[in-house]
Amino acid sequence: MASDRHAGLPALKGGGWPHRFALLTCVFTVVLILAGGLVTSTGSGLAVPDWPTTFGYNMFLFPWSKMVGGVFIEHSHRLLGSLVGILTILTAATIWKTDERKWMRRLGAFAVGLVILQGVLGGMRVVLIKLNLAIVHACVAQIFFALMVSLALFTSRGWHEEADTVDDRRLARLSLITVLLLYTQIIFGAVLRHTGSRLDAHLLFAALSTIHVILLSYKILKLPNPGALAKEANFLWVLLLVQIALGVASWIGKYAAMGEAFSPGLIIAITSAHVVVGAMLFAASLVVALRLNKGGLFALKAAETPVAAGGAHA
Repeated sequence: MASDRHAGLPALKGGGWPHRFALLTCVFTVVLILAGGLVTSTGSGLAVPDWPTTFGYNMFLFPWSKMVGGVFIEHSHRLLGSLVGILTILTAATIWKTDERKWMRRLGAFAVGLVILQGVLGGMRVVLIKLNLAIVHACVAQIFFALMVSLALFTSRGWHEEADTVDDRRLARLSLITVLLLYTQIIFGAVLRHTGSRLDAHLLFAALSTIHVILLSYKILKLPNPGALAKEANFLWVLLLVQIALGVASWIGKYAAMGEAFSPGLIIAITSAHVVVGAMLFAASLVVALRLNKGGLFALKAAETPVAAGGAHA
């Protein structure tokens, strides 16, 4: 009988450096998304007119004394992006070093490619001054964050030690639909932030996403034995409530008469937080969907031929 090592499973049952680096990358990606939100909310996107240099300097050697105002916000965003890129490479490298699952190695490589693409998109936005690139840049950032959260999940001990999640196809489909709706809302949110248009579509998908998150959380919590999913369903509830509150506050600050009472700094803080919590809600829904679809999506993955040295079956 083949051992776990020769069944396409990682030599270590989750945890270790791949998981640590993935978690660290997730943390700094949240900070990076917040910085990106601040760049957009403060109109600092073109405060630094060149790329990959910064006012002709090597990006990493730009004088701190000149980092003021919008330059500070935009250049800090670039530095954080570089840090996330380094952490992504370290995550992928440790996955390739210790994890024998071929699909995990591909995901690690894809993460590196995606973070490079994201950096290039951000740079081209500055060089070409194309608003559409800013929208794409914002949307790709959310995909990257979701991917890193997925890698953190796949490298965790819980993913390997827990039994297959609930066998409920309807609930599994509902989770996937919820993820799709949330990402569609994120797209229209990016369009709204950068162009000021399509508030109607953003609100429509916000309503649809809210309904589906509520249904998904409710159905999970009503399961006889939801296990770890109960904690994640409750987390979805909390994130949804916070996101709705931030969304309402953003709308009041930008479009309602009483928004005049909001200071510019408060509006910037609210709208930027709205972006961050939206990313966390999207990623959390993806984690739930991955757990609910674990049996269907990953049943064949475990039987892959290992790629480590030797690669022979026992």
